[in-house]
Amino acid sequence: MTIALDVKTVLETAVTAIDSKKANHIVALDMKKVSLMADYFVIADAASNRQVQAIVTEVKDQVQAAGGEVKLIEGFQAADWVLIDLGDVIVHIFSTEQRGFYNLERLWDDAPYVDLTELLVAE
Repeated sequence: MTIALDVKTVLETAVTAIDSKKANHIVALDMKKVSLMADYFVIADAASNRQVQAIVTEVKDQVQAAGGEVKLIEGFQAADWVLIDLGDVIVHIFSTEQRGFYNLERLWDDAPYVDLTELLVAE
């Protein structure tokens, strides 16, 4: 039997994995007061579909290695917008062009940003 990771650990593990693959513009939104879907949305983008897939694979591998569960990965083949359902954390990895088109940050603009400065490697 696996022990469920707490939501902060899942969030931190996902953000660290995304950052390790050099994703662009990583943000996390605190969704607790604005949506029943999840506690957090993590949003990032990458310049190529291959990089999108590498980021998604790294998130899956790192969350599973930490003892977390990956419930669903949607859109991996096309790699324009990949959704990773980690339970209370939903990760959205976009191609740069698709991120601008869908602009989830504007759609959920009433959700506060999570401070990720301690998790992200300085560029």
